[in-house]
Amino acid sequence: MQITKILVNHMQQPLGFELQDLRVEFQLQATGTLPHTLKKHLQIYQQPQQKLVYESNWSTFPTNYFVPDCSLQPRTRYMVKIQVHADQDLVTGESWFETGKMNEPFQADFIGHPDQDVANTLLQKQLTIQKPVRQARLYITGLGLYETYIDQQKVGDEFLTPGVTAYDQFVQVQTYDVTQALQVQGDHQLLISCGDGWYKGNFGFDGGQDCIYGNRQMALAEYHLDYEDGTHEVITTDADWQTTVGQITKSAIYYGEDYDATKPVTDWQPAVVVEQTKAVLADRLSLPITINQQLSPELLQTPAGEQVLDFKQNQAGWIEFYNREPKGTKLNFEMGEILQDGNFYRDNLREARAAFTYVSDGKEQWVRPHFTYFGYRYVRVQGNTQPLQMADFKADVLYSKMQETGVIQTNNALVNRLFQNIIWGQRSNFMDVPTDCPQRDERLGWSGDAEIFSNTATYNMNVFAFFKKYAHDMALEQKQNDGMLPMYAPAMGQSDGGSAVWADAATIIPWNMYQAYGDPAILHQNYPQMKAWVDWISLHTTTPNLWTGTFQFGDWLALDGENPAKPTGKTDEDFIASVYYYYSTSIVAKTAQLLHEDQDAKDYSVLAQKIKMAIRQEYITETGRVAINAQTAYALTLYFDLVTPEQRKHVVADLVQRLQLDGNHLQTGFVGTPYLCQVLSANGQHKLATQIFLNEDFPSWLYAVKLGATTVWERWNSVEADGSMNPEGMNSLNHYSIGTIMEWAYKYLLGIKEHTAGFASFTFAPQFDYRLPQIQGHFDSPYGDIQVQTAIETDAQHTIQIQLSVPIGTSAQIELPRSASQTIRVNDQEYQSDQLTLTAGRYEISYQPTQDYVERYQAATPLREIMVDEQLVAQIDAVDPVLNFFKQNPQEVAGGMGSMSLTEANITFPFINVSEEHLAKINQLLIKTPILSERKQGKQ
Repeated sequence: MQITKILVNHMQQPLGFELQDLRVEFQLQATGTLPHTLKKHLQIYQQPQQKLVYESNWSTFPTNYFVPDCSLQPRTRYMVKIQVHADQDLVTGESWFETGKMNEPFQADFIGHPDQDVANTLLQKQLTIQKPVRQARLYITGLGLYETYIDQQKVGDEFLTPGVTAYDQFVQVQTYDVTQALQVQGDHQLLISCGDGWYKGNFGFDGGQDCIYGNRQMALAEYHLDYEDGTHEVITTDADWQTTVGQITKSAIYYGEDYDATKPVTDWQPAVVVEQTKAVLADRLSLPITINQQLSPELLQTPAGEQVLDFKQNQAGWIEFYNREPKGTKLNFEMGEILQDGNFYRDNLREARAAFTYVSDGKEQWVRPHFTYFGYRYVRVQGNTQPLQMADFKADVLYSKMQETGVIQTNNALVNRLFQNIIWGQRSNFMDVPTDCPQRDERLGWSGDAEIFSNTATYNMNVFAFFKKYAHDMALEQKQNDGMLPMYAPAMGQSDGGSAVWADAATIIPWNMYQAYGDPAILHQNYPQMKAWVDWISLHTTTPNLWTGTFQFGDWLALDGENPAKPTGKTDEDFIASVYYYYSTSIVAKTAQLLHEDQDAKDYSVLAQKIKMAIRQEYITETGRVAINAQTAYALTLYFDLVTPEQRKHVVADLVQRLQLDGNHLQTGFVGTPYLCQVLSANGQHKLATQIFLNEDFPSWLYAVKLGATTVWERWNSVEADGSMNPEGMNSLNHYSIGTIMEWAYKYLLGIKEHTAGFASFTFAPQFDYRLPQIQGHFDSPYGDIQVQTAIETDAQHTIQIQLSVPIGTSAQIELPRSASQTIRVNDQEYQSDQLTLTAGRYEISYQPTQDYVERYQAATPLREIMVDEQLVAQIDAVDPVLNFFKQNPQEVAGGMGSMSLTEANITFPFINVSEEHLAKINQLLIKTPILSERKQGKQ
């Protein structure tokens, strides 16, 4: 037995983070026989004195976390020691966390350049170390963005600090351990470089705005030095610092960056102290934005004669290159997502310049941007005088540093690529806030995109800390708008919002994070604003207990809208709004109960029931007919349980019929897409859900994959079938919204379904379809890794084989599609119970299903379907050459006779003379043979 992971507030060894609602959790892994009893124990020591500040009692192991009640001090490191008794063995794990400034006042001042319009403010100070340093910390922030250096070496591995916030309300302070950088006694250069960023640079819709939060770059820093002799010194930013203008001549998030390395850095002068409030300074919530991967390119020579680097993957970050150009050479790098007619293309970036220019100083060195980022796959290179060498280029993939926790693989290469695309979309858009896209003149923290994807995100990555920060951003905006949540957060000075689904992120995201991680910290943080959002709806609706009369996005980008110019879909906007009014109210009621707000729990529960009844009265008949004949309307009705069990069958049947009318293709937009396949699989229609999922033509998830997509698109057809861009515009090729299908895959393909908050127990209930006969994957839950591998049709008895790993501390309720009397074998033991529960361990599960998961031919199968299957035709010919006529006359199959079965053809055409014996053998052959399209899917 060993302790494999210790997290503090869901982070490994957090340094300088806000640590309210302190929580310490851990994972266990068995190295041998699983223990019968487990007990846990926590100690927290204040360093360097090793002073014990907290000790828990020894307790049994229903949970793998502690919620220590201890008073923390500013700028202090704490050691965490966890002990676990496993039967007679004692295992120990240690980690640490360190507080930031907390509520300690800042001695430093904000400082800047006398000219507030400079593009790159440099600030420096000489520091002399005269005695041995035991420990050194830097507490720093900047407006807008900053990078800081000691002796020309960058401090820390993160970029775009201090992140994106509503800077007038919340400015984050980063903490760095700079002990090693200041070990050597003597002189050291402290340098801070500032850029405009989101704070001052052009950003936002319709050409953007300048100076959204301020009009001057500035920085604030405190260097705290603890010497070996026990003394303490603080170096602060103040009027003693020097300032000048750096070599970045222009930068902004959309614009990119211009960097002139020939520009002399001279004319140092005293920095000015800037009158700027320190009341909004706080310890950080943002996870660091780091380089998490690097990609190499290949060089393309386009038909237009362009030099284009192809990094083979759409992603977010920046290009880094090794400069070999002589002094004065100006290189220009332009970013794009796609080629058109083989040539570089960037029109879908709208007003975003998205370029990096560099004027060479003649030195051979690696060069990168500093205060911008891009979304791109292709880079057009201009201005070089030396041949381009691919080893000199790399794409630095930037995103908030999150552990990846889930992956799924199948036998289908297109599906596997889709799942990769979804994860790449999450990487690209989780850039401190959940942006909609990383490339064009937008990149905003759209609340609707974040809300619908938040569940999927929790399977793919550990996103608790990421969404805690974003939930804080949302709460700040709500406080400025009487509880209403704007369309995106931070709102960048805008106040438009208050629409269903988008603003319901105020309740849904905190609730989803609690469900995934079992930690109510975000609910504590956001509860007042969760209530305020529901109260805002109640105040502004024009119909009691329904939500009407305000602007709505509807089922955004749905394909069933009657007005193509208005991409809100066919589903009634007020119906969608009312459903989410009900859902948000229900969440507030449950949250109130969880937080022991008893009166709120009662009041909001009553309101939720009133809303539900009003929806039923307005939109659903007594027999279960929904007034809106649209896929999204049916999906919402089923997912949010708006009907009685008796009515449910009616709604499911109507949804199936609606899909048949739509050619068994989805027509859903942002609202309906997350739920369509889920409600089908949950209501006995998994075969249909799988068919919709596996469709390869437009509209479908795999349509984009077949056209070469490496991320998820904004529209179902952002690229047309001929490879041209959709002329309707709004064509981001790196959106994650419709990647919500991966939640369905985790739940219904991999089988990790319903679960208690934090996955202390979960239901394992995969559903099977021959088109995906082999599935494997895992999800690293808060208790440990749930690993799954399933295979169907593994032998002549159609045996289903499953491998399942259940982490220590959890239990799995096994629900497999089989008859109640059917035997299931688990690790060589046989069971017949439908209520099989497995605790921690690795399991081999197998059984022979009564249901055949293979789609097969039947006696009534039309001839045209039989004739395209050459293997089947050969097998029939071996019994009787009955199909010779149709081989020689294919037009007959293509025409009306092709719709007939073999039996009907035998009756209709006397020239086909098949004995009853042969016909019986052929029919038996048909019902045993998988249909061709299914077999092809299985072989991919």
